[in-house]
Amino acid sequence: MQELVGWYRAASSTRAVVALLIANAIPLVGVLILGWSVWTILILYWLENGVVGVFNVLKMTRAEGPTVEGSARWRVNGRPADQLTRAEMIPFFTIHYGIFWLVHGVFVLTLPQMAGIAGTVDLARGVNPLTILVAIVALSISHAVSYRLNFIGREEYRRVSPAAQMFKPYGRLLILHITIIFGALAIGLTGAPAAAVAVLVGLKTALDLGLYLADHARASGSTVRRAID
Repeated sequence: MQELVGWYRAASSTRAVVALLIANAIPLVGVLILGWSVWTILILYWLENGVVGVFNVLKMTRAEGPTVEGSARWRVNGRPADQLTRAEMIPFFTIHYGIFWLVHGVFVLTLPQMAGIAGTVDLARGVNPLTILVAIVALSISHAVSYRLNFIGREEYRRVSPAAQMFKPYGRLLILHITIIFGALAIGLTGAPAAAVAVLVGLKTALDLGLYLADHARASGSTVRRAID
């Protein structure tokens, strides 16, 4: 029975990875076939970060793992994070992450103007709202699949505390932000062709996948290895 459970969890992880790759392939197709600009990609990734925040709130409501050793150094308004209740942590995360997300959005939406590449009118004309909507729905489905198959299905919620889960998105997003923003700025300043935008999308996908696998490997321990053995 344990072996069957192990194989199910391994298969669930595989399905989640496939969903992630398919969702991340949408911007790549958009660049290579549909002629999306780097600014369209940036807006899409910014919206995806909002989706990440929403799912993190869902994870915080379900997380019931033990307090991680050393988590007392994480402080919220001067108090150790592991001493806060969910009713305190979730509003704090929503406000703090929300401000972080809004500031990032302002930077993304004004980046062409700041770089002297294009005005805000050209930026608005270059973004198709329907295209963005379809792409963000696909990315949201990818995160929903990961939440259902890994966080719930593989019972990762039993191995992470609400306090630890609250801080999880920040490290991942910081790395992706630096890569995407500076990569996009370099592409815009040099006038690089669509191929360079495709490289940027590919790099984001590779980083996203690597961080995803590392995060879930830490959460699930040796479950997959035991299933294979």
